[in-house]
Formats: sequence, C-alpha cells, structure tokens
Amino acid sequence: MDLFDFGKTWELITELPGVQTALLAALILGLVAGVLGPLIVMRRMSFAVHGTSELAFTGGAAALLLGIGVEYGALIGAVVAALLLGILGARDADRDSVIGVILSFGLGMGVLFLSFYKGRSGNKFGILTGQIITIDSTNLTLFVVSSVVVLAVLALVYRPLLFASVDRNVAVARGVPVKTLTVVFALLVGISTALSVKVVGSLLVVALMVTPAAAAARVTASPWKATVLSIVFAEVSALGGIVLSLAPGLPVSAFVTAISFLIYVVCRVIAWQRDRRTRVRAVASAAELTPVA
Repeated sequence: MDLFDFGKTWELITELPGVQTALLAALILGLVAGVLGPLIVMRRMSFAVHGTSELAFTGGAAALLLGIGVEYGALIGAVVAALLLGILGARDADRDSVIGVILSFGLGMGVLFLSFYKGRSGNKFGILTGQIITIDSTNLTLFVVSSVVVLAVLALVYRPLLFASVDRNVAVARGVPVKTLTVVFALLVGISTALSVKVVGSLLVVALMVTPAAAAARVTASPWKATVLSIVFAEVSALGGIVLSLAPGLPVSAFVTAISFLIYVVCRVIAWQRDRRTRVRAVASAAELTPVA
C-alpha cells in the first residue's frame, strides 16, 4: 500500500466523478466550518458541537434503519440537538450538564438503532467515521442548499452575534436579543455539524468544526483574521484529507484529523515563539529603564 502514489491519486481525481463531487462538498463544508469555527471557540461551544454530533449520529442511525438517506436523518438529529442545547443550555451554568445529558442519550439511542440494522457493516462504520466518497448529486444539493442557508442567516446576525460572543453582559445591556441569537447560532451549528458527519463521521466532527478555529485563535486575536485563517485551515484539512486518502483507500477522517491537528500544533509553536520574544523584549526594556546604581 502506497500512501503517496500521486499518479494514482491524480487518476482518481480526474476520472471518477464521485471523487470530484466529494472534493466540491469538502470545499463547501470547509467554508462553512471555517466561518462558524471562530464563533464556536469564542462562545466556548466546542463541547456543544460534540454533543450535537451525537444526536446527528442518532438521526443518521435511525435513517439507516428506516432505509432513507443518512444525511437527512443526521440533519434532523443535529437540528433537534441544537434546539435542545439552545433552549435548555441558554445559561452558562447549565450548558455542560445539558450537553452531557444529550450526548449520552444520543449515543445510547444511536447504538440501539444500529444494533437493529442488518445491512452492510460499512454503512454502520460510515456514520461514525464518514463516507464522503459516497456523496452523489442529491447529497451535494443538500450540501449546497444547507450551506447557503447557514451562510445567509449568519451574514444577517453576524455583527450582533459577534458582539454577544465578545461581551454577553454588555450586549444584553445594549438590548441585543442574546437568547434568540443563542438559539439561532445553535441551529446553524447543528446544520453544519450534520454536514460534517458525512466527511469525518459523528465521532470526529470537532476536527473540522473546532480545530481549525482553535489553531487560528492561537496566532491572532482579530476576529476577522481568525475567520480567514480558520477557513484556510479547514479547507486544507478537508481537501487535503480526501486527496491523501484516495491512493491507499483509507478512511478520510484519519487524514482530516491528522492534518487539522498538525496545523494546530504548528500554530501553538508559532504562538509560543511569539510570546517568548515578547517576554524577552519586555525584560530588555525593563532593564534599560532601570537606573544604574
């Protein structure tokens, strides 16, 4: 097995329409995940993404059992989870416990549904680790429509949402509808999480929805720069993961998570070196200002 057979990889990309469709879906998903990611990190909702993915898993497993499209079941499950998190976990003090309850319930019910399914084991495995190569024109239409809806709604609420994310108390005092925005944003995250399940599976959604944004946050404090970097990192992870997985025929999720983790580590190193230089300059400046006895 050759992990880096670029000739075979190029052949698969150019000759198989399914691979081209998968790359287009990953391109769309990278944009959506990259835009939402910084807000997720800013609002400390990384655990919520994981909880939402578990009900997306439940919905996908139920859809598989009923013989309908897994993506539709995952979307319904993720939206239900987002509504529950947005309504029941509106208060920061309640959020973690609500997420824990939803996560455990979703995982348990998903396992139950899969135990009743007697079809191909690969279909079961795909819900957990992703099956992006199986995306067809119908799936792609759902990707495009859902992504356009998410980006359009986000564009409408971005400024007040960013304000509420940076300083919730001041936003409330200024009359920003923080509770409504919390529910709306939870729904946007839920839809995006459902789309991510097809790429990396319900177990590894955080690799696309959170890790690129977390990496960007290490190297810049600007929300705009963080968003741009998050999009770039998400695109590199999603597209690079697919391309690298083609020749060996291994799960896409393994490469997506590896690339996103590598990017995060590099950003951590860059941040550490920057902070170290800042400390050295501060010490040097203090030494210059200290009078000689």
